[in-house]
Amino acid sequence: MKQVRRQCFVLTLAFLSFVSLLSISGCKKAQDTPEEAVKSLEQTVSEKAKVEFYVMSKCPFGVTVEDAIFPVLKNMGGDIDFTLDFIGSVNGDKLNSLHREPEVQGDKVQMCASKYASQNYMDFIACMNKNWRQIPDNWETCAKETNMPFDRIKACYEGQEGHDLLKASFERSKARRATGSPTIYIGGDLYRGGRSEKAFARAICEAFPKEKAKYCESIPPPVKVPITIISDERCKDCRTDMISKQMKNFFPGAEINVLDFNSEEGKKLYEQHKLTKLPILIFGSEIKQEESYARFERVLEPVGDQYIFSRYGRFDPTKEVCDNQKDDTGNNLIDCKDPDCTYSLNCRKEAKNKLEVFVMSQCPYGVRALDAMKEVLDNFKNNIDFEVHFIASEQGDGFQALHGQPEVDENIRELCAAKHYPKNNKYMDYIWCRNKNIRDSNWQTCTGGKTGIDTKVIEKCFNGEEGKKLLRDDIKIAEGLDVSASPTWFANNRHRFSGIDPETIKNNLCKHNKGLQGCENKLSGPDHKAPAGGACK
Repeated sequence: MKQVRRQCFVLTLAFLSFVSLLSISGCKKAQDTPEEAVKSLEQTVSEKAKVEFYVMSKCPFGVTVEDAIFPVLKNMGGDIDFTLDFIGSVNGDKLNSLHREPEVQGDKVQMCASKYASQNYMDFIACMNKNWRQIPDNWETCAKETNMPFDRIKACYEGQEGHDLLKASFERSKARRATGSPTIYIGGDLYRGGRSEKAFARAICEAFPKEKAKYCESIPPPVKVPITIISDERCKDCRTDMISKQMKNFFPGAEINVLDFNSEEGKKLYEQHKLTKLPILIFGSEIKQEESYARFERVLEPVGDQYIFSRYGRFDPTKEVCDNQKDDTGNNLIDCKDPDCTYSLNCRKEAKNKLEVFVMSQCPYGVRALDAMKEVLDNFKNNIDFEVHFIASEQGDGFQALHGQPEVDENIRELCAAKHYPKNNKYMDYIWCRNKNIRDSNWQTCTGGKTGIDTKVIEKCFNGEEGKKLLRDDIKIAEGLDVSASPTWFANNRHRFSGIDPETIKNNLCKHNKGLQGCENKLSGPDHKAPAGGACK
């Protein structure tokens, strides 16, 4: 799915995909708008560095980056062209945001403050952020504490002016394609680096078009962090150039060495550290001195005085590459003829009217996608072949899932239901029942007379080897297709897409199945009050 997502994003180190906030731009001086907020500070450069923040006022991740940029603005605000906008959607005359109406109101009062108190509106926001869960109810207290023009802000906030200011802000964010909080641009480029005061200061100092601000002289040099990236030139998706850039963003002093698996040194390190999927990153112990270390610590595996980061790994260099017309494993079987390629997308045959979804059973986006299938299946009757698969990984003798062991267990139970009650997708009655309270450990309430699913059948499958084999086989399919996000859909075995509403799912299936009965019907589309899409990764 390439739909616009309005999300307050958690950092996902597996992909290091960090998302954005919204930016105010093109405001006239007569309006005394946000970019004027720091002009009272001395300007020491001939041309300022442009910094754009796109956020949601009640998103904790947006609050975090705002708190980090405050001291930077205090120190060199006069040299920064800083703009702040908010992320949301416009539906007619109605304004919507991810955290509902309280966030719309929080955005609105902060926009009014930026107009009528441009010299210190960031102090006002910093005050509100101290108790961001109380936004917007804490605005009056913070307005008084920061000496804001109370009456003018109140009139703006409660009147049409605040609505119009925020609507324009939403539209600027949309034009900048800022859909996740925070989204940050520094010097015109999307910023994916660290989110501390020092990280922002360093990035801004590198973004000055001409001479750097005086304050840049006081910023200490970054810690030199040796990073070895082991990859394989046969891997088309390993993207070591992208990884190197991201590491430089997080660790400005990174000293990167890229090794190919087939080199003598690459194979030696691969075997020495018992590595599996590539690319793999090996950090020197110096990483512990870097401020970004705290964000990586939980996903780093200490090995001696080094640290291994394996979350990028998708490519197994010991197996057949399924599209290079070579025998990579020496068994005289090339590409799709090799068993290693059984589940590869390249080797999947087109299957008309088939729809598959890969989910994590306790992922809220996966739950919404599966709930949407009630309307989709009713629409297509028995004209489509529908399958549910689950995302997890093998860990020793057991399994691992993003949401812990309870998710592993529920994945297995739902696979057992699908195995024993496939006719007319009867197993979905169990899944839809569970989805009403997916984290409830009392799964038995969704069996028996309520759904027609036999409790003993599920228990026998779950407690025996059958259920484990079902999940093990599902893991192989997901890994073969390189699926890691819940939900991920495939139409006709071949065509990947994303979505969590019935209309999006229907449209993507129908795009590859012309003439399929049911495609002519209009189904429920995205809820304008909620994100149009999303995924657990």
